[in-house]
Amino acid sequence: MSDGTATAEDLDVRLEKHRVELTGYCYRMLGSSFEAEDAVQDTLVRAWRSYDKFEGRSSMRSWLYRIATNVCLDMLTAGNKRARPMDLTESTPLAQAALNPRPDNTWLEPMPDARVLPTVGDPAEAAVAKESVRLAFMAALQQLPAKQRAVLILREVLAWKASEVAELLGTTVASVNSALQRARATLAESDGTAARAATSDPLDEDQQKLLERYVAAFEGYDMTALTALLHEDAVMTMPPFDLWLSGPEDITGFMTTLGAPCANSRLIPVAVNGLPGFAQYKPDPDKGGYTPWAVQVLETSEGRITGFHCFLDTQRWFPLFGLPLHLEAEADETE
Repeated sequence: MSDGTATAEDLDVRLEKHRVELTGYCYRMLGSSFEAEDAVQDTLVRAWRSYDKFEGRSSMRSWLYRIATNVCLDMLTAGNKRARPMDLTESTPLAQAALNPRPDNTWLEPMPDARVLPTVGDPAEAAVAKESVRLAFMAALQQLPAKQRAVLILREVLAWKASEVAELLGTTVASVNSALQRARATLAESDGTAARAATSDPLDEDQQKLLERYVAAFEGYDMTALTALLHEDAVMTMPPFDLWLSGPEDITGFMTTLGAPCANSRLIPVAVNGLPGFAQYKPDPDKGGYTPWAVQVLETSEGRITGFHCFLDTQRWFPLFGLPLHLEAEADETE
C-alpha cells in the first residue's frame, strides 16, 4: 500500500479491522447499541468514499476516529441524553408501582461485550475497556457535553495523547486539557454508583459462586435466597418502564406480584457491558418451552448484588446478542 492505493478487497479488510473498537467508541459517545452500529457503518462508508483523499498524514486508525467523532457529534446535536430510570425519577415504593413505558430513545441501551471490546493482550487495558462500558460509567458519560465526552473517552479510555486529541478535534492542547478537567469534575460528582460495581476481570471464585447462587435463587424463584444475595441498597430497573425499585423487600415484593409470571424462568449467561448478565426466558404458555423476557445485567460489590437491570425489549435485544427467540422445554440453560 506504499503508493497510497488499495484494491476494494484490501480496503474492506483494512476498514473492517477497526469495526469493534469504533463501535465501542461510538457506543460510549451515544449510549445506544443500534445508533452506535449505525454510526460505525456511516463512518466506514464515508471512509470508503473519501479514501482517495486520505493522504496518510495520520494513521488510518486516527483518520477513522476523526470521521467517527464527527458522525457522533452530528448525531448528538439533537441533545438527547440516554439515561437509566434512576437518572430520571425517584424510586417508587412497591405499593405505588406502575409500569409506564417511555420511548426507546430515552434509555441507555445494553451492548454485548463482543461488539465493543476488542481482544487485547494487556490485562490492564482490557480491564479499563470493560469498566468504561459498565452501565454506571456509561450513564455518567451521558451527563457530559458531547465534546467533553469525546475528550474524556479518547484521553482516559483509549489513552490518546492530548496533542492527538487536539489534532482530531481541530483545537488546542490547552482546550483539550481544560475539557478533560471539566469532564473529570462532572464524573466525580455523578459517578458514585460506579465505584460500587466492583466486578473483577475475570470473575474471582467468590463472584462466580455469587452468580451460581443467583441463578439457583432466580430459577427456583426463592425470594428468601434472593434476599440474602441483594445489597441493602440494591436497585432494580426495567427499561422501557421508568419504574425502579430500591431495597430487597420492594424488589422481591415486585417479583412475587407484578413479576410473578417470571417464576420458573431459565437463565443463559451473556457477556454484557463488561458485567455478568443473563438472558431470561420465561415459560411460554402458548407454545410450550420458554419465550424471551429480558436481558439482565448484574452489578455486584463485596459479595452482594447492587444492581439488577432488566432490559425488556426482547425483539431488539435477543437478536443483538445472537440469542434464540424460543427455547424448547428440554433445552439446557448452559448451552
